[in-house]
Formats: sequence, C-alpha cells, structure tokens
Amino acid sequence: MPVTFCTDLDKSVLVTNFEKRGWLHVGPEDDWNFYWAGIQTCRNLFSIDSGYRMNDNQIINHFPNHYELTRKDLLIKNIKRYRKELEREGNPLAEREAPGRYVYLDFIPVTFVLPSDYSMFVEEYRKNPHSTWIMKPCGKSQGAGIFLINKLSKLKRWSRESKTPFNPSVVKESYVISRYIDNPLLIGGKKFDLRLYVLVASFRPLKAYLFKLGFCRFCTVKYEANIQELDNMYAHLTNVSVQKHGLEYNSMHGGKLSIQNLRLYLECTRGRAVTETLFKDIKWLIVHSLKSVSYIMANDRHCFECYGYDIIIDNQLKPWLIEVNASPSLTSTTVSDRILKYKLIDNIISIVLPPDGIPDVRWNKCPSVEAMGNFELLLDEEIISKNNENTGKVQDSRGSGHNRK
Repeated sequence: MPVTFCTDLDKSVLVTNFEKRGWLHVGPEDDWNFYWAGIQTCRNLFSIDSGYRMNDNQIINHFPNHYELTRKDLLIKNIKRYRKELEREGNPLAEREAPGRYVYLDFIPVTFVLPSDYSMFVEEYRKNPHSTWIMKPCGKSQGAGIFLINKLSKLKRWSRESKTPFNPSVVKESYVISRYIDNPLLIGGKKFDLRLYVLVASFRPLKAYLFKLGFCRFCTVKYEANIQELDNMYAHLTNVSVQKHGLEYNSMHGGKLSIQNLRLYLECTRGRAVTETLFKDIKWLIVHSLKSVSYIMANDRHCFECYGYDIIIDNQLKPWLIEVNASPSLTSTTVSDRILKYKLIDNIISIVLPPDGIPDVRWNKCPSVEAMGNFELLLDEEIISKNNENTGKVQDSRGSGHNRK
C-alpha cells in the first residue's frame, strides 16, 4: 500500500514533494499517514472533543501546543521563566552582569506584555524616556497591527482611541512591547532580518535541526533612526507581506539575500573570527529558546514541526530573537525561492521518516547525515545522553553550554 498524505495547504512545494515519492493524496476523513495541516486543523484534531486517536503510522506537522513557542507573549514568558529557573538552580548559564543583564541568555530585547505588565513598562520607560519601543499584537502575524512609539503619551492616546484601556481586569487581546533595536546592521543602508528554518523532531529528548539555506529579508526603504520615520513601516518591518507593497520590492527580486552570501559579506567587511562568533551565537539562541519550552511542550510522538525564526543582527553583530513562526510561508516569490522551499520540504520528510519512508512513531528519529540533506544537527539530547552513559559522565538536565566562556 502506498503512503497516503493529506494537506490543507494548496502549495506546489508540498504536493510536488509528496507525489514525487509516489504518495497517494487522500482527504482528512480517509486513512492518512502524513498530514501537513494548518494550525487550526491541528488544534481541532488534538482537541478533547474530537475524540480522534492516531495510530503508529500517522504523523502530523505541528505539536499540540506549539503556541508556547510561537505566540509572542508566551515565548517571552517562557524564556523569562527559563532564565529564572536556571538562576534558582545556580546554573552558570544564568550568570548576570551589571546592571542585571544576562551574560549568556541575553538574546531577547527588553519586553513586556500589555496590559498585565503596564506598570513595569512605565517604570522601565522612565529610566530612558528617549528610547523607542515597538508594539505588536500577540495573536496576529505578517506585520499586522505593529507600530513604533517613542513617547508614553502616544501609547496612552492609542489606548483611548482603540477603546481598550490598559486595565488588566478587562479581558481583551494582549500585546507585547519591546525595546526597539535602533542600531540594526545595515547593508546598502537598509535594515534586514534573518529568516531561518528550524526543524524539531522531538522536544523530550530535544532533537533540533537548522536549515542551512535560510535567507535575509530586506526593507525597501533606507533606514533612518529619526522621529519622522517612525511611521514608515517600509523602513522598519521586513515582513514580505508588508514590503511587497513597496515601490522597490519587485526590482529587488523579493528583497532577499542568502545566508551564505551574508556570511561572505560579513567575513569581507568585519572579519572571519567575529562572523564565526555571530553564527555560533545564533545557534546558541535557537537551542536555548527551544529548551525554554521543551518541558512544557506536549511532546506527542506523532508530531514534528518546522519553525520560522526571525532574527535581527545589530551593528555590533549581536543577534536578537524577534519572534518564532509556527507556519512559515511556503509561497514562492522567485524561482530560487521555489527551489529553496522544495528542498526544505524534501529534507524535512527525509528526517522525520524512517529510512524505509513509511511513517512510524516507534522510530527514534535519528536520521543519517545523507538524509539530513541541507539541515545540520543543532542538538540531539538522546545522542548526548548515550555518549555520557558510555563515558560515565552525568549530563546536566539543562544540556550543554556551560563552557561557553
């Protein structure tokens, strides 16, 4: 019997990959082996009311509570909780430097969740009243509802006009407000961010892979860190859904640059040593963001997930985690984009399926190097645990990284 697949998404990079393997397309009510589902479909499937129970030959592309990592407010809360827990344990990873900044885990901008953290935000704002902040609705994506402020009065005015005053007792949509990275690394005078794809095959033990063919997304307008430009989203937001409306978008071929070319550019302009440090710090950031949710994630053995990481680099070559996407776009804007995303899906399938290509949750998801294709292993706690057993060492429950100094 051929492997059967089901998908909500009408994307050629998905269907072409499935059909190339000889898989048979079926509907959600039929017997399927591999489901590439939208977030809401996955949520419905795993809900208690559905009563659906998967068998050993079925896998799906989301974890039940993926939002612990991909919802902006929960991501911030989980990373903060992770750092506090490490501090309580006396773990050297949680070391701080004056005035309180983390030495190794300082990879998210100062962020507050509104309305619950409004008082703390005001206190922080008054310490540096000339700073700029960026405000984002927690439940939206593609740049919707985002704006910048540099005065507390603007936030209060917005609160009044939106008829949602910051009263924690009122149930309404929450927002995150973060200190804006106002010294971004620029190329050609334009701001950009990194879109990286991270595949998680399991959270306990954590098995994570980084796709080596990520890319940079550019703004279409040159960056100006002045008050007059605060409302010009073409200069500040790199989201394709925002930038595609810019006048220069088509002439820039989608405004993208490969990670390999970014590395070459930085090696030429900043030097090889600092460039290597930057990319090591990016991997460090990804691993610890995953560790911050690994204990709380519903680690269903039928699940895997490909996350879209958005990272900004400042002009000191320090990476900052901006957000994590549960359903990174599979829409192709150029030929090279289509090729990249085809490889992404092909490699994901090869990693999460056993060597015989038939879904089986009993498999330990330890693929060969050949099967990983353009992915590289970020962390496999199962391998680390086995190596420690063989060498007689005791592995810290939080994993590697203590010797980062």
